[in-house]
Amino acid sequence: MNLNDLTLDRRTILRGVSAALGLPLLEAMTPMARSAFASADAVKRPVRMACVFVPNGVIVPKWRPTGSERDWQLSETLQPLSPVKEKVNVISNLTLDNGRGYKDGAGDHARCGATFLTAARPLKTSSNIRLGVSVDQVAASQLAGQTRLPSIELGLLGSRNAGSCDSGYSCAYSSNISWRNETQPMPKETVPRLAFERMFGGENAAARRETNRTRQSILDVVRGDAQRLMKQLGKNDRRKMDEYFTGVREIESRIERIEQEDATAMPDLDVPYGRVEAFREHARLMFDLMVVGFQTDTTRVATLMLDNAGGNRRYTEIGIKDSHHGMSHHRDKPELVGNLQKIDRYLVEQFSYFLQKLDATEDAGGSLLDQSMVLYGSGISDGNRHRHEDLPIVLAGSASGQIETGRFIDAGDECPMANLFLSMLDLMGTPAESIGDSSGRLDKLA
Repeated sequence: MNLNDLTLDRRTILRGVSAALGLPLLEAMTPMARSAFASADAVKRPVRMACVFVPNGVIVPKWRPTGSERDWQLSETLQPLSPVKEKVNVISNLTLDNGRGYKDGAGDHARCGATFLTAARPLKTSSNIRLGVSVDQVAASQLAGQTRLPSIELGLLGSRNAGSCDSGYSCAYSSNISWRNETQPMPKETVPRLAFERMFGGENAAARRETNRTRQSILDVVRGDAQRLMKQLGKNDRRKMDEYFTGVREIESRIERIEQEDATAMPDLDVPYGRVEAFREHARLMFDLMVVGFQTDTTRVATLMLDNAGGNRRYTEIGIKDSHHGMSHHRDKPELVGNLQKIDRYLVEQFSYFLQKLDATEDAGGSLLDQSMVLYGSGISDGNRHRHEDLPIVLAGSASGQIETGRFIDAGDECPMANLFLSMLDLMGTPAESIGDSSGRLDKLA
């Protein structure tokens, strides 16, 4: 066989008894791309969407960039984005009006989480919840069947969907940003092992449990298919496969190390999948899983909550012992403001890690970052005053060249964030007539 004649379907997967592993984009999947006579549009370039939520707002003066739309400088908080500045847009003046109290009064943090991707008004209740469909699920429903998973929902802290968590609002509003419909939030995975298996595990539950018990690598499970395929690939594709397998194995190894550490630290507890206590390691594991999910086209839609709305995490790894939410009511005290800005920057550092990982991963027509839209931000701007306008929002990636990046964009006074959602859905090829309180499209992206 002429290796250059081998053609693989984009959705080719390696199968084992208890696993199914997608592949990165290979030249063998896009033979037209190797032809000097092929047009730039010959290879279909699927767009990916990721949405990353942070709680409690930011210290706005330290967040806001300076300069004009195309001649601008990153702020102190956003400095970690320097390596990918030309591939991000910072967008100002986006508003979530349904996050405001009005007649419902207190509960801004619950509304911050509830509105972040829905822009809809949450019903103030602790039981019979009602909200709206989130932008990620509008896209996922239209993409269903094109990938193994329509979407993946991740978090670092578990969800509580019962009881009241914020001034009479159900905990479901604070614990979830992804909503399938008005009454059903999408359950998020917070344990890396479970997220890994949801994305790459097969349907044979008994065999999967045995694999977990023996800590057998998913790559070992699909080894036969992998070895047969590698013999048929060209040099460049073999290199890509080697890099991909190395990355997957490295994620597995990190998960297993955490599990072993937990087993040592808590010998009297049954911790079959391990808990990740260190925020940085936990966040980066989840980001790595999203990269692999996009790289293999396992899914094109992902969400990640770095904490629940109103989160009280203590970031002791950067020397901050007080709780995040508690400090967000800083009353302009310099020490609290300074610590909050350190947290803001620390969270952006983890986001930058994700963007750089996407940018270093090859895909048709460029990098995974080039083929993606990655939304980052919070449903509150100033946590001290519970403001829901001029939100801290970054949109990274060009969605396969459809977005002009490297800009500081003013969306216009009180622009509904839902208008950004409509534009994102258009760019995903999954358009909608409206979402939340949308009044049109955000026409400043292209």
